[in-house]
Amino acid sequence: MNVAKLKEAERRFLIKYPGGFLHPELQAIGKKHAMSKRIAFAQEAFAKDRFKQPQHIVDSVITLISQSSVVSLFEKPKFRDYLRTLTGEERQAFVDHLKAMLHGNQAKGFDGMVAVLKRGKIAKWPILTALLIYFRPDSEVFIKPTTAKNVIAFFELDSLHYSPSPSFAFYRDFRESLLAMKARVSPDLAPSNAAFSGFLMMSVSPQ
Repeated sequence: MNVAKLKEAERRFLIKYPGGFLHPELQAIGKKHAMSKRIAFAQEAFAKDRFKQPQHIVDSVITLISQSSVVSLFEKPKFRDYLRTLTGEERQAFVDHLKAMLHGNQAKGFDGMVAVLKRGKIAKWPILTALLIYFRPDSEVFIKPTTAKNVIAFFELDSLHYSPSPSFAFYRDFRESLLAMKARVSPDLAPSNAAFSGFLMMSVSPQ
C-alpha cells in the first residue's frame, strides 16, 4: 500500500469536500443510493430464520438487486430472469449458498453462489458484493470491477491480483486491504465501508 498516495488523496478530498461525507453535495448523492433503506430490507429479508422459505429468499434477492443503485441496469434483468428459471433443486442450492455466505461458512457460500450464477453467465462482482454490503455494511465491502482495478494500481496494492471471475480468495484479500486503508484515514472519509469505497472511486477517477 502506498500510504503517501492515500494521505494525499485524503487531503485533496477534504479540501474539495470539507467535512467529508457530511458535505451537502455528498449527502445529496448518498440519498440517491438509499443505503439505509436497502440495508434495512436486506437485514430483515435475509435473517437466519427466513431461510426456511426458499422462494421468499429468491424473491427478496431479486427485489434487492433490482432496486440497487450499484448494480448496472444491464445486469439486473439478466439476473432476475435467470433466478426465475432455476429448478427446485437449483433454487435450494442458491438459497443454501446464500445462507452460508451470510450466516455460516462465508468462503464456501460465496464460491457456491459463484458456481450457481456462472451457469447463467451472471456471476458478477457487483451482484455478489451488493448482497454482502447491504446485509453487513460495517464489515463487508463492495467491488466494482473498474474501480477495484484502479484502486489496486493507483494505491499499489501489489499483493492483489484482480480477476473478473469472482472468488472468495480475492474478495477476502481485497476486503482486508480496504479495511486497512480505511483505518489510516479520517472518519470523515469513512462513515461506512460503502462511503469509503466512494472516496476511493472518486480518488482514482479522472478529474
